[in-house]
Amino acid sequence: MSAGPTASSREEERLARVALTRVLEPGDAVGGRWLREVGAAEVLRRLGTEEERLPGVSPRRWEGLRGRAATARPERDLAAAEDVGARFVCPGDAEWPVTLDDLGDARPVGLWVRGRPSLRMWALRSVAVVGARACTQYGAHMAATVAAGLAERGWVVVSGGAYGVDGAAHRGALGSGGATVAVLACGIDQSYPRGHAELIGRIAEQGLVVGELPPGDHPTPSRFILRNRLIAALTRGTVVVEAAYRSGALATARGARELGRFTMGVPGPATSALSAGVHELLRGDGVLVTDAAEIVELVGDMGELAPARRGPVVPRDLLTPGVQRVLAALPARGRAAPGDVAIGAGTTVDDAVGRLYELQSLGFVERHGDGWQLTRQALPPDFAGADEW
Repeated sequence: MSAGPTASSREEERLARVALTRVLEPGDAVGGRWLREVGAAEVLRRLGTEEERLPGVSPRRWEGLRGRAATARPERDLAAAEDVGARFVCPGDAEWPVTLDDLGDARPVGLWVRGRPSLRMWALRSVAVVGARACTQYGAHMAATVAAGLAERGWVVVSGGAYGVDGAAHRGALGSGGATVAVLACGIDQSYPRGHAELIGRIAEQGLVVGELPPGDHPTPSRFILRNRLIAALTRGTVVVEAAYRSGALATARGARELGRFTMGVPGPATSALSAGVHELLRGDGVLVTDAAEIVELVGDMGELAPARRGPVVPRDLLTPGVQRVLAALPARGRAAPGDVAIGAGTTVDDAVGRLYELQSLGFVERHGDGWQLTRQALPPDFAGADEW
């Protein structure tokens, strides 16, 4: 029987993964296949020798990767991460979120994690809230409200730390004393966007800041798009609050759907271009949600149901069916004799009279001689002649 991996071999594999975060771009499925087939240490060794290149890349691409590998200094990156209170988490670690394995060969080489909580534990009960950077006041309000509601129910809010909806979602969760995770498209020691330096610092203190790129690395447009797959894979579902037709938030929702996660959207005005992408999502597989309770009903455990939705209860709603029929038999204008009311209600005169007196005690009708008429409060709100009473 063969012995399992030794502590030294595990550490070698781990250090190789640290180095490869500087070599392989996020989401590189070819590199992911190499890691699966031969392991990180062997990939790094091959990149440092003149041996035959690994399959799936051109000679030019292989030379580019070799150039990156030559400059990788994993010990230096680990020290830089430690300086900002960060750590490296990779597949096989107790903290590794197994939901990321759903990405297959496109899963991260490893993650740089800044903050005290366990990423794996937080990912188990998390929801992504994403949307437009240039959001409207409505979008910011809805993102913050939804995030606060999720946080109050014990859910972790995951977003991308960007301006607009992302920032509002993070602030909503933090403002409720809840948990939030910012997934960055740059090194976890960087603050991007710069205007969110204070917010990202606060998230690192109270929650988690996560990224695939090593300390000091910078974001690029492609890295933002690839970052979205992490947000989708980490969480149980993705909620989109405001997104135009061409939006990275919709890419997150598509990624969530492909991974079998829930995709949800908060509707906006039909005339708003910033909600057009959300509405398109809702016309497809997306589920319309308006608050945290509806989100939790979808992604939560059995029994976590949203409250029943209904309009305000008016006094008429509290009447029994028989009394409602008598009330409906009275004309909107003028008076009616008990016999006419009985015919209209489909009952006997004695029953109609008894119910009319009940309605009188409740303030719905008045008696004038031998006739009965509605009081002003009994008239429907939209009755055209209400002002004549």
